[in-house]
Amino acid sequence: MVEYLLISFAILALLSIVFEEITHINKAKTTLFFGCISWIALFINAQPGEHSLLNHQLEENLLEIAVLWLFLMSTMTFVAYLNAKGVIQTAVQKLFPAKLSKRRLMLLVALFSLVLSAICDNVTATLVTLTLLQSFDLDKKTKLKMAVLTIFAVNSGGVSLITGDVTTLMIFLDGHLQISELLILLVPAVASVFFLAIILSFGTKGQASIEPCERSYEPVDIIIAAIFFSTIVLTMALNIFFKIPPVLTFMGGLSIMFLVGRTYRTDTEETEILDYVRKIEYDTLLFFLGILLIVGMLKEIGVLELITEIYSKFDPNVSSFLAGIGSALLDNVPLTAALLKAEPTLTTPEWLGLTYAVGVGGSLLVIGSAAGIIAMSKMKEITFLSYSKYIPALFLAYAFGYLVTIGLAQYIY
Repeated sequence: MVEYLLISFAILALLSIVFEEITHINKAKTTLFFGCISWIALFINAQPGEHSLLNHQLEENLLEIAVLWLFLMSTMTFVAYLNAKGVIQTAVQKLFPAKLSKRRLMLLVALFSLVLSAICDNVTATLVTLTLLQSFDLDKKTKLKMAVLTIFAVNSGGVSLITGDVTTLMIFLDGHLQISELLILLVPAVASVFFLAIILSFGTKGQASIEPCERSYEPVDIIIAAIFFSTIVLTMALNIFFKIPPVLTFMGGLSIMFLVGRTYRTDTEETEILDYVRKIEYDTLLFFLGILLIVGMLKEIGVLELITEIYSKFDPNVSSFLAGIGSALLDNVPLTAALLKAEPTLTTPEWLGLTYAVGVGGSLLVIGSAAGIIAMSKMKEITFLSYSKYIPALFLAYAFGYLVTIGLAQYIY
């Protein structure tokens, strides 16, 4: 009976996000409330002797959340600092034309976010791309379209490289696909992103221009920018060659940023750098906490195992496609972990299809991926309802990319 209560809590949490514009209650607060009360209900309902195991599961869940929190904090601090100093905006002015059509900008933003997410991570790629969008003088509707495209492109970019997406790394480490095989996913990733860009470009007219950057930066800001991009490269390299967790490298880079700031500034000026940490929107972090607590609860009561059972009853190509859609409601990492634990017998094309599906499917809902959650917290134009208007276009792009994946993989193998 308690399982139905807990599932109702998850549904209420989803509804609180959907109707945030009507209730005017911050989604971070509601999801955190339902996440906490769900685990409290689990402990109250636990049988004697089960509390120790349940406490262990909660600690594991909180550890995963803490790692994500620290990684987000490190990344967001870098981006917030460089954005406030005008470094990112200046770089955008040099990379992009001062004035271009909105359609051309849409294609360039799609390519930029896709490539960036492939070589680093989707959190960093989302933050940097959203900061790039803020540099252009765009109307609300166009900015929303580009943000939706960014989320899809960021999620698509990481599926072909083990450095770009956690689920891709999990499938690779489990020995089901090699790096050379994963690189095939670059084709459907690029094809689906540009397919979505074309769909969203319909009805988009006019020119876009970069807003003049009046903020000046100092040599120390350039050094910190270099530290940021060096940290991204080192994060990939150290993880590939020495299996060092990305959060450790990024926190190391953040500490160097603070040390450099201390060297170049007086005690009073140094506090200016620390102020950027305080300016981080902690609602984003609290939202993550609430969402992941709810997902952890659903995993605890066996909802993910139920999905695994359903997966095995259908054709793998159909099941993987539906699993991708399911990842928009449930975090794709525990979902992928549950599927890998079930040890399905799949061919190489079917494994490639699953990899694409769980990596990109979360784009269908704004709460379905880290990129979407960050975008919703950072841009006022994005809400659950405003994003939902683009679900048909996102579904078409996802389905197109999945069909290209299966077709190309079957042709090669």
